[in-house]
Amino acid sequence: MSNTKNFYINGQWVAPGIPNDFDVINPSNEEVCATISLGSEADTNAAVAAAKAAFPAWAAVPKSDKLDFLHAVLKEYNNRADDLAEAMSLEMGAPIDLSKTSQVGSGIWHISNFITAFKDFEFDRMLGDHAPNDRIFMEPIGVTALITPWNWPMNQVTLKCIPAMAVGCTMVLKPSEIAPLSSIVFSEIMDAVGLPAGVYNMVNGDGPGVGTQLSGHPDVDMVSFTGSTRAGALITKNAADTVKRVALELGGKGANIIYADADDKAVKRGVLHCMQNSGQSCNAPTRMLVERSVYDQAVETAAEVANSIKVGPADKEGRHIGPVVSELQYNKIQDMIQKGIDEGARLVAGGLGRPDGLNRGYYVRPTVFADVSNDMAIAQQEIFGPVLSIIPFDTEEQALEMANDTVYGLTNYVQTQDHAKANRAARVLRSGMVEINGTSRGAGAPFGGYKQSGNGREGGVWGLDDFLEVKSVSGWME
Repeated sequence: MSNTKNFYINGQWVAPGIPNDFDVINPSNEEVCATISLGSEADTNAAVAAAKAAFPAWAAVPKSDKLDFLHAVLKEYNNRADDLAEAMSLEMGAPIDLSKTSQVGSGIWHISNFITAFKDFEFDRMLGDHAPNDRIFMEPIGVTALITPWNWPMNQVTLKCIPAMAVGCTMVLKPSEIAPLSSIVFSEIMDAVGLPAGVYNMVNGDGPGVGTQLSGHPDVDMVSFTGSTRAGALITKNAADTVKRVALELGGKGANIIYADADDKAVKRGVLHCMQNSGQSCNAPTRMLVERSVYDQAVETAAEVANSIKVGPADKEGRHIGPVVSELQYNKIQDMIQKGIDEGARLVAGGLGRPDGLNRGYYVRPTVFADVSNDMAIAQQEIFGPVLSIIPFDTEEQALEMANDTVYGLTNYVQTQDHAKANRAARVLRSGMVEINGTSRGAGAPFGGYKQSGNGREGGVWGLDDFLEVKSVSGWME
């Protein structure tokens, strides 16, 4: 791939101001698969200036016209589905079948759901019958900086770009420099639908460079960031001087509570969910809390399932997991596996090193630890790899207390056939999302967390609200 087609600014592809080459590594074989240029401060400033200049006119575009653009983006996204799948498989290691279905499909899902939410969204509302001359206006916040991660590229890009665009914001997208290729394809999609110049801009760069420049920029009105809690805290601090809105979707350490009366597929379902995308999901159920009367059987089942999971290259078809995204991530996961061993957890599947037959690429063995205590590092820290910790509990109260005993609060999971017990857990668990008995969230449901898992909500009407200011007007005359 050329190292010049990396910046989409003011409606056109431009060369970087000061080329700063960065190699994109294919995690399946550790070889360079593309070279991009990281943006300079001049590139960032140019993108922000373009977005600022385009904002007044774009904010005034009628809702019906914006809806037409959303439909056009969805159509073009579907047309480029194979290109997006190949890019994500290459850049971050998602097996090609997973990339074509879940990775690409997440973008189709979100664009479609935003279209549904946008159709009925009211930007001009009465306060209520008690105040007939009071109006509430929902207005676009302005120039938005959208900083996205590498693990689910199109999931996060569409969760940010589509609602920002829909409500009348302009934007500068900074995708992860580790996995930028799919965002270049997405920029081609946005170019193809004929958006006015400056509405959508994309600059490649890293966090300390372009990310820092965007989050502190005086002409950026809002930052929407998905990534690590550590990076989210730094972005918030950098944005504080300009008092801009910061929406964060951060890490997680989800508890999956398996009660004794859980269905017979609950443990298998939990292990496979934990290992999906090579464990690189913030909402993965990485702590399995199991009632003691069924604990031994759950450990045995979890080990069997993990040992049955195949690992292989991303370009290979089939149901397997691929590599993790980078050498840095691989080494971090290996260190955490070693820490689990050192802390005294019982290793029942996987372990250190690559799977047999794979001596090149960032492949991790699907790993399960049993007899974990909730204060161990592997139970408290986000590993972001295919590593599961199993923890026994004796009472319902103890399970809920352990589930909440974490700095994170993104997604928790409950497995029981007792509806009252499940509902009690859903009320008590301190997380932005709770999924019961393998039931996925419905179309338009909000995604986001409590505590150090962030403060924003993405998806559906909540995703639109994130990019809007609320204006109260009294004395309105018809």
